[in-house]
Amino acid sequence: MLNRLTELRLIARSAILDDRDAFGQLVVAYEAEVRRLFMRLTRDPALADDLAQETFLKAYISIKSFKGISRFSTWIYRIAYNEFYDWSRKSREASGEDLENLSHESVSDNMDARIDVNGALLMLNEVQRSVAVLFFMEDKPVKEVAKIMNMPEGTVKSHISRAKQNLVKLLKDK
Repeated sequence: MLNRLTELRLIARSAILDDRDAFGQLVVAYEAEVRRLFMRLTRDPALADDLAQETFLKAYISIKSFKGISRFSTWIYRIAYNEFYDWSRKSREASGEDLENLSHESVSDNMDARIDVNGALLMLNEVQRSVAVLFFMEDKPVKEVAKIMNMPEGTVKSHISRAKQNLVKLLKDK
C-alpha cells in the first residue's frame, strides 16, 4: 500500500498530466486487493480478472472525478463494488433467475457434501456477501464499508449481523 502523499501525487499526475505510468503504479499497488475482493465474491479467477480490469479501466477514465476526501483504496473499492453489482444484475437478468430468492435446498443440492466458508458466502445475497467480504475478510471498518457501498453505517451493521447469522446457519447445516 502506498503512503497518502505518494498516492495523492500519483493521482494528480494521472488526472492532470494524463500520466499512464503514474496510474500504472496505482494499479500495481491495488490490483491484488481488488482481484482478491472479486475472487471472494465470485470464486471464479477469470471473472475476477475481468471485473478487476473493468474496475481499473473505469477508475482511469474517471480519475479526474476523484476528490481526495477518502483514500484511493475506498474509491477504487466503491468502483469495484459497483462493477460487481452491475455484473451480478446482468447475470441474473441473462439467466432469468433471482439469486437472492433461491432456496437454501436448491443451492445445496448442487454443491458437494461439504461446504466451506467461501461456499457459504456464495449462498448469501449479494449485499450480505459484499458486506461480509469487506468487513470480515478485507478488514475494512464499518465506516469504510458504508462509504464503499454507499449505505448508512447502521444499515451496514444490520447487513453484517444478518450475514453472520446466515453464515453460522449455513455452516452448521453442513
